[in-house]
Amino acid sequence: MRLGRFLAIVGAGVSCALVLGAATKPAALAQVAPGLWEVSGVPGAKAPIRQCVADLLALAQFEHRSENCSRHVIRDVGNSATVEYTCPGGGFGRTEVGVVTPRSLRLDTQGISDGLPFHYVAQARRVGDCPAQTASRH
Repeated sequence: MRLGRFLAIVGAGVSCALVLGAATKPAALAQVAPGLWEVSGVPGAKAPIRQCVADLLALAQFEHRSENCSRHVIRDVGNSATVEYTCPGGGFGRTEVGVVTPRSLRLDTQGISDGLPFHYVAQARRVGDCPAQTASRH
């Protein structure tokens, strides 16, 4: 009985920590603003991909940008943050977001997408503000 109660308390604490970790913006991204971002270096893309971003952590799951994934900041040091994410349907990834300037990011990302491994380095640069009511919330 005591063990069950102990495990329930520990589980609740871990859940709270994960929710709080997912909700906070990493200090590394403090000077970086949401807006219209252009991402280049994505395999298979012939041209840079533009995306309106309200939550900068959405760039960390760029490979799974159309999915509603859960994200957790696992490292936040200096000018970089590492984010792990898991998506419904089995996709997941880990991305190191490096801040080059407040308008330029380096995304070193790897994981599993459509049942296959991926790994690439992309560059993201802020190119302006999003038109009203088009920013993604992921």
